[in-house]
Amino acid sequence: QVQLVESGGGLVQAGGSLRLSCAASGGTFRTYHMGWFRQAPGKEREFVAVISRSGGNTYYADSVKGRFTISRDNAKNTVYLQMNSLKPEDTAVYYCTANQRWSGGTYEADYWGQGTQVSVSS
Repeated sequence: QVQLVESGGGLVQAGGSLRLSCAASGGTFRTYHMGWFRQAPGKEREFVAVISRSGGNTYYADSVKGRFTISRDNAKNTVYLQMNSLKPEDTAVYYCTANQRWSGGTYEADYWGQGTQVSVSS
């Protein structure tokens, strides 16, 4: 079973950038599709982005398309989320997730990290 640990969250001004990292252990990283979700205060958890095992396919929520980039380094067992042009509405706890069964449709996470807080001030 894979364990996921996020890092890189923090406080940033609107228009700024942050890069989240997620280190995976306890499983064969290259066999997992990796995704990010987020949950803002008082709101439901929502999908942000997913990347396929090889990194060849990525999908994004419309709300972050063009601003966020998901990537992975299978040699380092790490997935990243580069977040640019941040907006106050991006404020949320961001969760790293993993799934071995995704086939290109709706991504549902099977494994979750503890989350990292991202706060964007206006």
